[in-house]
Amino acid sequence: MAFQKPSHTFTKIHLKALHTKSLYILFFLSFTVFINTFSFAQELPKKTRTIPVEQRKDSATIVVDSIIKPPTATQEIDSTTTDSVKQKGLLEGTVKYRAKDYVSLSQIQKKIYLYNEAEVLYQDMEIKAGVIVIDYSKNLVYAGRIKDSTGYQQRPVFTQGENVIEPDSIVFNTETKKALVFNSRTEQQGFKVYSPLTKKENDSVYFMKNGRFTTAEDEEDPEYQFITSKMKLVPDKKVIVGPTYMEIYGVPTPIALPFAFFPMTKKQTSGIIFPSFGEDSNRGYNLQNGGYYFAISDYLDLAILGDYYTNGSYGLRVENNYALRYKFRGNFSFRYENLLNQERGFPDFTQSTVYNIRWSHSQDTKASPNSRFSASVNLGSSSYYQESINQLNQSNFLNNTLASSVSYSKTFLGEPQVNLSLTATHSQNTNTGDINLTLPTMQASMGRVYPFAPKTGTKKGAIQNVNFQVTSRGEYSIQTNDSIFGKAEMFDDAITGMKHSIPVTTNFKVFDYFSVSANANFEENWTLKTVNKYWDQSEQVEVSIDQSGFDRYLTYNFGASIGTTIYGMYDLENEDKTAKIKAIRHVMRPSLSYSVSPAFNQYYETYEVIDADGTTSDEVEYSRFENSLYGSPGKNYSSSIGLSLGNNVEAKIRSKDSTSTEPEKIFILNNLNFSTAYDISADSLHWSPVRVSGGTQILNKKMSINFGMTLNPYALDSNNNVINTFNIDNGGSLFRLTSANVNMSYTLSNESFSGEESEEKKASAQESARSGGRTDDLFGRSEDYANTRLSDREEEEEEEEENNEFYNYKMPWSLRLAYSANYTNTKRDNTISSHSLMFSGDVDISPKWTVGASSGYDFLNKGFTYTQLRFERDLLSWRMNFSWIPFSDRSSWNFFIGIKSNLLKDLKYDKRKQPDQQVGN
Repeated sequence: MAFQKPSHTFTKIHLKALHTKSLYILFFLSFTVFINTFSFAQELPKKTRTIPVEQRKDSATIVVDSIIKPPTATQEIDSTTTDSVKQKGLLEGTVKYRAKDYVSLSQIQKKIYLYNEAEVLYQDMEIKAGVIVIDYSKNLVYAGRIKDSTGYQQRPVFTQGENVIEPDSIVFNTETKKALVFNSRTEQQGFKVYSPLTKKENDSVYFMKNGRFTTAEDEEDPEYQFITSKMKLVPDKKVIVGPTYMEIYGVPTPIALPFAFFPMTKKQTSGIIFPSFGEDSNRGYNLQNGGYYFAISDYLDLAILGDYYTNGSYGLRVENNYALRYKFRGNFSFRYENLLNQERGFPDFTQSTVYNIRWSHSQDTKASPNSRFSASVNLGSSSYYQESINQLNQSNFLNNTLASSVSYSKTFLGEPQVNLSLTATHSQNTNTGDINLTLPTMQASMGRVYPFAPKTGTKKGAIQNVNFQVTSRGEYSIQTNDSIFGKAEMFDDAITGMKHSIPVTTNFKVFDYFSVSANANFEENWTLKTVNKYWDQSEQVEVSIDQSGFDRYLTYNFGASIGTTIYGMYDLENEDKTAKIKAIRHVMRPSLSYSVSPAFNQYYETYEVIDADGTTSDEVEYSRFENSLYGSPGKNYSSSIGLSLGNNVEAKIRSKDSTSTEPEKIFILNNLNFSTAYDISADSLHWSPVRVSGGTQILNKKMSINFGMTLNPYALDSNNNVINTFNIDNGGSLFRLTSANVNMSYTLSNESFSGEESEEKKASAQESARSGGRTDDLFGRSEDYANTRLSDREEEEEEEEENNEFYNYKMPWSLRLAYSANYTNTKRDNTISSHSLMFSGDVDISPKWTVGASSGYDFLNKGFTYTQLRFERDLLSWRMNFSWIPFSDRSSWNFFIGIKSNLLKDLKYDKRKQPDQQVGN
């Protein structure tokens, strides 16, 4: 069995280089055929010379009384004694043997007979059997079974090192370490082998004749097995077989191989990755996911995979995993596809290329406590997930955003502490193809400094709590499109800027119950590009001229806030202490804030708009910083008061556990927040809309509910414009609802699903997360049946349940729901912008059958959303899966049946129907 890392599930089959000298090849093959033909007819050669042994007085058999059983007979023969001529002894080590019934020593035959639960120990070899005969003149040990009225008992167990063989009988040569094994049964890493005749060489190599092998649990009656005429087994290294065919429940099948090679090493090894075969209506027959796996080292591997279609389409995929314990781990993948739809020369022929790059890197926290590097990259063609012909993550085509981030941070210890970080980010809208890049963002910050804090003790009062911090942020920002991504012109509109901030804050208590905080913030913005505007009278257009060079502007603002916490308790307990609701606790956190921002008119300029006849019609004000990275400073004076109120409501209820003396605490409202503001400096529309948000969890925290709304106090005129008149004064209600939203999610399962997720689901979630998709199966599950293994959850449950394949009174199931609704009424539109319900669930209808579905319903458009149906059948040593997307332009299906064992995972049938895609949609 080839060792595979947990992060890679690729089939690995060894190859050995073939020399091109035909004469040597012909001689080698002829010699191999000759050896294979006559090797199983060989017997152990007889010794021509015997070493005389010292005569002993008695060679009679030791008779054991059948009623009184003596203690186990044990005797040792020391072969290390040497004579005067240093002649080699009979054995190179001490032979220990014992038996339950009797031990018989024959000096004439030079044999030792052991009967019933016999055992022989010699160096690293151990034999346990019903009967054992030691022929020390020929260095042979024979072991066999005992026959009684019930049949044969005590089959020999031959152990040498870590290798164990259970034959019917065995002949072992203690000098050459060779053996003949009859009807042997052995297992190597789940690979069960039976052979009527086996020859063991002294280097732990086994040659088997007319053997059979399987990975089925039931060795006596396997549901499948392979029959071969000859086999070579090197334990923990490899298995090589000759002509082989397959049987299913004893019935021969046409599935046959001229030869096969199975690596059994416990280390990762390089080898071929067998492709999957299929057919596509637009591109013809295909080979997918075939290639080669390179086991470069224990810390690094590489897989190169390819796809080919008979109409000329092809794809290339590079997958890499790396890891260094206690340091870092990560993976990298690159996918490129050249897609041809239909045939060349036809009017509907199209051609396109798509690519995708993914990189994930994480650093162990133990590697460096003061620095950290991480990466999460997902970029490529905007249409990759829509057009890819080999996309196993079917749910990711719904993702309309690709995002990437690569960051490095460093902490410089000291007083004060300094933090430095460099981050490169990427955000891509797959609908429009627009890309935003920062290459990079540099941010430096100094730890907070308390200049007036006492050297010892706690800080008290407004002065001692005064603190400031210095932060700097610089960016190199690029806004481009994927059509020119990677080309030189993408840098034409790049802008650079830097911002320095010094926030000064303090906080203190007043009247013991009120917390007061005050702040002042100073910001200076640097830029290398400004704009100059003027009016071209001859052309009657505005002219903007970009000016390169360093420029800066300074802004500042001030603020203060005061808040407190109010607790309210409503006792609902009755006299006999039987009330279900014991008490309700209400916590309110009111806050009042004030902020002021000056007007920075000194950074604004004007130009006159002159008509063709020379008259001035208008005057336009602009800032030379308006196209800078951080925009232009505010030109209007602002002075506003902010109001906010936070709430949370809890309840104490009677415990369901009758033995509990304490009530349970549950949340009625996790949060309910109100906020608004009053702009003192505004000439109209002083009040800002009231914003309400809240959330809670119900049904034992299985359902999460979040909601929000916006309430505008001002009315609309006949043109649906906001006017400086309260809505209640215009004949309406106190507030006008302009927007609202509600989101609910519900996760429910029976007791069987209360544990950890299976490895298969975790791998699916990781694949979706790497591609930027959802990890909750609501958009379908990422599945590659050819490279996943059935989880052990069903097998664990079967140990607890009755062994019944048709009835299971505990039916494992899980359900995930997500409901979303959005309402818009900004200008009397009174519309529901979105309204949908999504669900995903799995259920085990029997111990061997599992079905699942991911779908939803769009109440606004009155139709089902993306739907995926899943079916899985456990066939003991095999597994069968079927995934079906029944409708939409992504309609497709995938059927797979194959052996679970990693060793024989290439014995499979994988059939797919790809979606009928249209390039450019």
